[in-house]
Amino acid sequence: MRKPFFLITMTLCLLTQACGQTTTQEDKPQLTIQPTTQPSRLTVTDFTDVAAATIDAVVHIKTEMTQLTPLYQSFFGFIIQQGMQRQVYNAFGSGVIITTNGYILTNNHVVQDAERITVTLNDRRELPAKLVGNDPATDLAVIKVEADGLTYMPFGNSDMVRVGEPVLAIGNPFNLTSTVTSGIISAKARNMHIIDNPRSNETPLESFLQTDAAVNSGNSGGALVNSQAQLIGIVTAIASGNGNYIGYSFAIPSNLAVKVAGDLQHYGYVQRGYLGIQVTEVDAAVAKQTGAREIKGLYVAKVIPDCASARAGIKEGDIILRVAGKEVNTFAEMMEELGLFSPGDEVEVDYVHNSHTQTAKVTLLNSQGNTQIIRK
Repeated sequence: MRKPFFLITMTLCLLTQACGQTTTQEDKPQLTIQPTTQPSRLTVTDFTDVAAATIDAVVHIKTEMTQLTPLYQSFFGFIIQQGMQRQVYNAFGSGVIITTNGYILTNNHVVQDAERITVTLNDRRELPAKLVGNDPATDLAVIKVEADGLTYMPFGNSDMVRVGEPVLAIGNPFNLTSTVTSGIISAKARNMHIIDNPRSNETPLESFLQTDAAVNSGNSGGALVNSQAQLIGIVTAIASGNGNYIGYSFAIPSNLAVKVAGDLQHYGYVQRGYLGIQVTEVDAAVAKQTGAREIKGLYVAKVIPDCASARAGIKEGDIILRVAGKEVNTFAEMMEELGLFSPGDEVEVDYVHNSHTQTAKVTLLNSQGNTQIIRK
């Protein structure tokens, strides 16, 4: 008996209930991505001006939380629990100022469950911060300090980032504030399976930029910056067996971060659009089993009834080639592209059906099967 070729099926829509009618969305927040031009020839980059232009936009974050732990006492050699005691814990990370009036983008794991958040600016001012919103599925969060006239960092276009491009990582490793390291982009669209605490019915969205710029504990939530002093990623994780840097680190692409940050500012919750399909990546084995002419794209293993793809005519056995004009050959690439859109947005999906390439206009739906705004 032949083994099934799709060993791991990745889910873009976990809910199977019927989809409802669509409604008009509210106005979307107006965070913008700065245009990025590509160099026409190889150059050696001097990052001194870039560091000077961006370092004031990166902050140090201190969080405080309490935890109840058992209190034991010894009586005549017996250890007996005598209630609970409260212990205070502190954690540290980094964040990036994205507006002049104090909105700061960081990692969700830096601030989640925090009872108190304190931000230290590069000029050493300490300000209390409040949580505006968080998104465990992307490990991003937005916090706010009450201040005006702050130095902020503009978003660059992470889609234009190239492997081999020089970058800076700016953060606060080991509480060493305002630390700058340099490296290159070593890979794109990495899915590391490190986000393990999304809300129910949400699929972790991982499509990291990989860099060899040195980062360590405390860099989480800091900035990955290109040679034009633009934010192209939020540093989130390192590849390590001991918790310290051993060669590679990972950042959330800015194009995804700007969508998440805008939704959190405007709604307190990310408005995420779903195709309503389960897919597996096309490799040599899948291509042989399905008779695909090329080893590329994503094989549609299941279409959720009455969801976005089903309404657009996409069927099981089809192979998706492009979403919104971007080629998708990995699950991470598709998740990153879909993460830029909201329920109600119409995206073009190019796919192969019965050996013929077709294009469908798909109206994305939310996790509840409609296009209504979901609030926190």
